[in-house]
Amino acid sequence: MSGKGGYENLIVYQQAVVIYDLTVEFCKKYLDHFRDKRTIEQMIQAARSGKQNIVEGSLEKSLKMNIKLTGVSRGSFGELLEDYKDFLRTRNLPIWSKDDYRVFEIRRIRIETNGTNLSNSSNVANWSKWTNSPEKFANLMVTLLSKENYLLDRMIKSLEDKFVRVGGYSENLFKKRMKERQKNYGK
Repeated sequence: MSGKGGYENLIVYQQAVVIYDLTVEFCKKYLDHFRDKRTIEQMIQAARSGKQNIVEGSLEKSLKMNIKLTGVSRGSFGELLEDYKDFLRTRNLPIWSKDDYRVFEIRRIRIETNGTNLSNSSNVANWSKWTNSPEKFANLMVTLLSKENYLLDRMIKSLEDKFVRVGGYSENLFKKRMKERQKNYGK
């Protein structure tokens, strides 16, 4: 179950898979494929970029690149969040308050893989309670994306703290090289 970088075990990755799958379903269900073609492409690309940059960042040897790619992921999900808010606003549908009982209910849902194929765990049918109306579906996505962005912000902060504590890949490689040089000159 764990990939090279262990990204499949990251909650931010697992939730990104769900966000991507649900975004594809949302676009099929609630956007017009002729009139909204560009919006559909942008939303799906933002969801994909958010997910894929988590993968790419976690596979990087360079902590600096991991931080950068995680930031790109955060930017993509921020853009996608705005798309869902725009959808609700332009259709005069309410954006649920963060204190709304439905938002609390969504937040309590745990994204779990149970050791199975991750794509099975994000099955859109599992979310049917929240996908049967445009208002519910878009607010589900606003809630999931807000949670994802919060988690990504914490991940970036954690990676930055690690960078400060242990340094980056190039810096540590240089230290090893200097240590090796000192060892060879000491003979």
